[in-house]
Amino acid sequence: MTDIENELVHYKSFFRGKTVLCNCDDPRISNFFKYFALSFNILGLKRIITTCYKNNCPDLFSQNTSEQAVYLIYDGNDGKSMPDWDKVDVKPLHGDGDFRSAECIELLEQADIVVTNPPFSLFREYVAQLIAYDKKFLIIGNKNAITYKEIFPLIKENRMWVGFQPMSVDMLFDIPKEQQEELLKDSKNGSKYRIVNGVVKGRSASIWFTNLEHSKRNEELILYKRYNPEEYPKFDNYDAINVDKVNEIPCDYYGVMGVPITFLDKYNPKQFEIVEFRKGTDGKDLVYSTRGGGQIQPYFRILVRRCR
Repeated sequence: MTDIENELVHYKSFFRGKTVLCNCDDPRISNFFKYFALSFNILGLKRIITTCYKNNCPDLFSQNTSEQAVYLIYDGNDGKSMPDWDKVDVKPLHGDGDFRSAECIELLEQADIVVTNPPFSLFREYVAQLIAYDKKFLIIGNKNAITYKEIFPLIKENRMWVGFQPMSVDMLFDIPKEQQEELLKDSKNGSKYRIVNGVVKGRSASIWFTNLEHSKRNEELILYKRYNPEEYPKFDNYDAINVDKVNEIPCDYYGVMGVPITFLDKYNPKQFEIVEFRKGTDGKDLVYSTRGGGQIQPYFRILVRRCR
């Protein structure tokens, strides 16, 4: 819930009079549904729709072994601020609740904004559907999704961008007792898990993706370093300089620069243009030569250019 609250607080103005769809959520346990139900009147929502893949067991760690998919349409709670959680009246879907099914698409068409945590293994298809149906969205995805050939062009074209929360901030999730014990035995605190108030939480390499504007999109990145060829080597296979840290982008260089993927945290489309991703003109990963004659292939670089 904390992760949801920390991000959603930056988009309140978008929700008044809108129908929100959470189409990967069992309303009996989903914190997305709980957030919107509790904030229904504050946000001025019109309706909440949730759908859940086949699962008739309201258990956080359900393995989806049931053959029953469910949905809920929530129009408020008669003006009250709190829903009656014990009487959340889910209804059966005819199919398995897959977001690509005809009945789920019918519900998608009724929605203005989609907010959920979709299955990472189907992230490409999930986003493609949102784009095809021209939906506003705020969803959680793996950081590596930025590198997908289906996703990065959307970021480059400013049809999708990262959310308000910094990419460096961990998202935590509950895990079964057995997995907690395995992590404690095999991993160090802070690597794959964190302990919060004595409870072992899994770490997720997740970030928010959206096409809703937020205030960080309009913040100008303050640049202070000056260009020095000795500090900024040129790539061997692209006419661009390498920049190792976002805060080291030179203030007086207007050519193409290869910057770390965390640049997307600071990306203001009025200040920078995204040119390309990761590859040189030879179709291979970007590399630059060292003085000693070796070559360095930096981790994923986004090629950008100053607009002003």
